[in-house]
Amino acid sequence: MSDSSHLMSTYARLPVGFESGNGVFLTATDGKHYLDALSGIAVCGLGHAHPKIADAIADQAKKLIHTSNLYEIPLQTELGDKLCAISGMDKVFFSNSGAEANEAAIKLARLHGKQQGIERPGIIVMEGSFHGRTLATLSATGNRKVQAGFEPLVAGFIRAPYNDIEAIQKIAENNSDIAAILVEPIQGEGGVVIPDADYLNKIRQICDQNNWLMMLDEIQTGMGRTGEWFAFQHSHSNDSLTPNDKPDVMTLAKALGNGVPIGACLASGKAAELFQPGNHGSTFGGNPLATRAGLAVLETIEYDNLIANAENMGRYMLEQFKQQLNDVEIVKEIRGLGLMIGIELEPAENKNHAELVKQALDENLLINVTADNVVRLLPPLIITKEQADTIIDTVSILIKTF
Repeated sequence: MSDSSHLMSTYARLPVGFESGNGVFLTATDGKHYLDALSGIAVCGLGHAHPKIADAIADQAKKLIHTSNLYEIPLQTELGDKLCAISGMDKVFFSNSGAEANEAAIKLARLHGKQQGIERPGIIVMEGSFHGRTLATLSATGNRKVQAGFEPLVAGFIRAPYNDIEAIQKIAENNSDIAAILVEPIQGEGGVVIPDADYLNKIRQICDQNNWLMMLDEIQTGMGRTGEWFAFQHSHSNDSLTPNDKPDVMTLAKALGNGVPIGACLASGKAAELFQPGNHGSTFGGNPLATRAGLAVLETIEYDNLIANAENMGRYMLEQFKQQLNDVEIVKEIRGLGLMIGIELEPAENKNHAELVKQALDENLLINVTADNVVRLLPPLIITKEQADTIIDTVSILIKTF
């Protein structure tokens, strides 16, 4: 199988295409069935062809798909209310993707800086991060491969090592033009890198001390992926949401629509009133079809108690991987939170770790290798123990024999 010659060569595609899906499984054009342990890169948290999502999309498509944001969109209002209720945030702007949600966050940071009298507001971003592929978000991304060839980059981003509070403090001491920090609670594309338990709380403190916006990119970690609605909620000292333990800005996308393109930039407190009419917009953002899908996703996650399943199955898979791969020489570290799992392998001069993806494909399993040497697993939140065991056993054998 190969791409049509009319498609731009932006993807190094695997030699398989799918025509249908059912739960955690996909059916290829040749009839073979594959267990999806990647969820379309953390998008299909409810699996494929979920009946409640499919029914909601089909029903809405028969009623109304689009009107534009020139008019009120009741479903958008309803989804915004629900997102704020579960996150503790105050306002939402809807977009079509994670990159667009991060673009909105970057603009909020600059508006905030301008209000503080900063002529050229800067944003602290992290090495190893990934925030998107638009010019601003690839400039914010801490991966040189993403940026190469697209210079000049957008100015105004100051880099710090991930999980290094001292580095952020030094930047604060030597730079008076900072307006915000943009950070992932867990670095996904960077290799499922999990920071210290108090990392976000300390960033919150630094932001409060310097009047910066704390902006969290929860595009991959949000919507129950880590065993909480949002990963920042693991940092809470108690069950109540207070201004001291939530971000000023949070971005979402991926699993919010279970495959229907939708992104969201949520804001709280001082950040919630920054955008005024004319400051930002989107033709398609938050249209009736996308927001109806988002509402169905939220309702299904809640009704089926899938956040608890993500926590339980994630803990089980992590324990089993550590047992099976404990003495395997090439395994450097196994880490994860909820159903976001990374198995870091030792670098090898003679081996391309991406070959594991093709080997897994031969075993009818879809996985991913990111950051060159980290096997990344992002199975759907609906996964059962039996399906988890299949992933664990197959991946463990592949790594042991690699």
